[in-house]
Amino acid sequence: MATAALDEKKLRGIVKAALVDAFKENRELMQDIVEEALEDIAVARAIEQGLETKTVSRKKVFSMLEGGR
Repeated sequence: MATAALDEKKLRGIVKAALVDAFKENRELMQDIVEEALEDIAVARAIEQGLETKTVSRKKVFSMLEGGR
């Protein structure tokens, strides 16, 4: 059992080191992944909030987008 625990500790250390290296070497990629995840969360929250609000017409939406009231 001691060997299994030692191997698990070694494996965790190796995986941790590999992740640290990946984050350092691919910083831009990791930043893109985090940004996309945050955007997905924001969209999901906006949808949830939208489900709780009153429905408006398509015409009203486009009027507001064009700067009208």
